[in-house]
Amino acid sequence: MSDTYLVVGLGNPGPGYAFNRHNVGHMVVDILAGRIGASWKTHKAGAVVAEGRLGVGASAAKLILAKSTGYMNTSGRPVAGLMKFYGVDLAHTIVLHDELDIPPADVRIKVGGGHAGHNGLRDIIAANGGADAGSGFVRVRIGIGRPPGQMQTADYVLANFGTAEKKELPVTLEIAADAVESIVREGVTAAQQRFHGK
Repeated sequence: MSDTYLVVGLGNPGPGYAFNRHNVGHMVVDILAGRIGASWKTHKAGAVVAEGRLGVGASAAKLILAKSTGYMNTSGRPVAGLMKFYGVDLAHTIVLHDELDIPPADVRIKVGGGHAGHNGLRDIIAANGGADAGSGFVRVRIGIGRPPGQMQTADYVLANFGTAEKKELPVTLEIAADAVESIVREGVTAAQQRFHGK
């Protein structure tokens, strides 16, 4: 199933977390589901999924969009389960997540690397075989910047976006969705050149 991509948006479940900085991954896959006209359905792997094709015709790539129904730090098992169920390998798995080390409103594409303290990435890497797995999947990193002053990181990522951030957020989310489409249509290298040049 080389034309199939698993696109995972990281976040926490429930309305209390829905607009947190930590939930930008969920927000982007919601946009992608709207673009391909797919609806969310519960999956036995511990996730909700939305399936559709990017484009028209038999050659159009199939997207399996996914959001874990568990918490961020238990993202690994649902991702591993979906990969097995759909027959998708790490190279065709794209993970969308918030990134402290990138300025707000910036979107970056990366293949491999560690988890940099991100609990969702940490668990996905662990559930797929450890460090080697970390080098295999594509990340679309959505910048949220560092917490101000003495604010704890956990409090910052689990807080809703501020007033100024909310003004830029819709555009940022659309750009992240565009990045996923570019990865699927053009490949990672071309997508990096396109989005990192902005």
